[in-house]
Amino acid sequence: MYPGAIAAATPDKPAVIMAGSGKVITYRELDEESNRLAHLFRAAGLRPGDHIAFMLANHPLFLVVAWAAHRAGLHYTPVGSRLRTDELAYIVGNCGARVFISSADLAGVATSITAAAPGVELRLMLDGAAEGFDSYEEAVAGQPITPLDDECTGADMLYSSGTTGRPKGVKLPATHGPLTEPGLLFKLVEALFAPTPDSVYLSPAPLYHAAPLRYSMTFQRLGATVVVMERFDPEQYLQLVERYGVTHSQLVPTMFIKMLKLPPETRTKYDISSLKFGIHAAAPCPVPVKEQMIDWWGPIIHEYYAGTEGNGFLYAGPQDWLKHKGTVGRSLLGIVHICDEDGNDLPPGEHGTIYFENGGQFEYHGDPGKTRSAQDPRGRGWTTLGDIGYLDEEGFLYLTDRRSYMIISGGVNIYPQEAENVLSVHPKVADVAVFGVPDDEMGEQVKAVVEPLSMAEAGPELAAELIAYCREHLAHYKCPKSVDFRAELPRHPTGKLYKRLLRDEYWPARS
Repeated sequence: MYPGAIAAATPDKPAVIMAGSGKVITYRELDEESNRLAHLFRAAGLRPGDHIAFMLANHPLFLVVAWAAHRAGLHYTPVGSRLRTDELAYIVGNCGARVFISSADLAGVATSITAAAPGVELRLMLDGAAEGFDSYEEAVAGQPITPLDDECTGADMLYSSGTTGRPKGVKLPATHGPLTEPGLLFKLVEALFAPTPDSVYLSPAPLYHAAPLRYSMTFQRLGATVVVMERFDPEQYLQLVERYGVTHSQLVPTMFIKMLKLPPETRTKYDISSLKFGIHAAAPCPVPVKEQMIDWWGPIIHEYYAGTEGNGFLYAGPQDWLKHKGTVGRSLLGIVHICDEDGNDLPPGEHGTIYFENGGQFEYHGDPGKTRSAQDPRGRGWTTLGDIGYLDEEGFLYLTDRRSYMIISGGVNIYPQEAENVLSVHPKVADVAVFGVPDDEMGEQVKAVVEPLSMAEAGPELAAELIAYCREHLAHYKCPKSVDFRAELPRHPTGKLYKRLLRDEYWPARS
């Protein structure tokens, strides 16, 4: 199903409810508004396979924009609302966006990339128009509310960083088939989480991330109501479950931790008995945290392991997890292989790079080298997300490390090379390494270890200066929260940085 079919049957049913404002978008409004925007795309000359980008916070029309592009057969890139000018300009230019949409509350950054993204032919702004942008509301007002004659399926193209620190677009195949064709994610969600048109799905995370976007749209395919939090607050989350009778929700482990830290009287005063499926992914969940959540919510917590790339999908239901504590699941899509550096299969219990055979296909947009680096060295077509782990005798996977030292803080992927690239050009920095260190609440936080040009300047003032400098060029969450200083960083004579030697100092031995 898709919004048009649901709007015909239940036009006044809420498709979106904004948690903070209470703003409701009905299925009729979702259908009509997305049709208007899809017609505007066609009027602007866009055809199936073309590309748009949009930068919005969790806005009431976020999913309208996504559905408009999806039903017009376009590739669409939602961009993080906390990015800075250079980051935003790169993504909008790299993806080849012909249309860029933003909102008045983000006008400062949105307008700053006009000169840097000359390929954009149409700029639209919601809630008011800034210089260089047309009013979204005025632009779509005269467009038809009926579907396109050539309506077909598009696909998202989300960005994740590579080893160079530049974000890379994960390009999935767009079938351009009919919207009624159920995709693989739809089939998995339907089989594992038993949604119905009466389901209420609570999305507490930014919609520009893969899982919140894709799962929200999948639940809307079924005619469910999606409740969107503008930002996560642990007590408000519990309030919303009670208020709307939430049946399904997807979280990241740091959200569990924040809810567990609420006073007992706060945690127990809300009726959350409607919640049947608490789904989590994005980062490994500490075993004690998950044990406490199951004690509190009951055996309704389901876990999966997958990536934006869609090359594999593992799943652990609550009973499986209780028998295999710490696992991220057993494969439902793709055959999992654990390989050494030469691509040889390793036996159960041995740690190695995780590869998927016969999983979904993808490419990194405009970067064949990066695409090849995600394939196994023996040319068998297997692909990897760069994670390290091992399988047990029953085929359950356990994550043990990340090959690229990607940092996961609060379920958000952070790539340290970006901060290293910025800090390395600071006039007082001779060398720098950025990596993740333990954080009880967020899982990891960003740490920088700096070799200053002069150790005489090492101290709190320089640390504050470097953090502020990084924040001028990157989103704050990508920047170090703390800086330590060393007279010399451990580098091989060839220039290779032994980041593990630094990182291991900050990670205590773990079972």
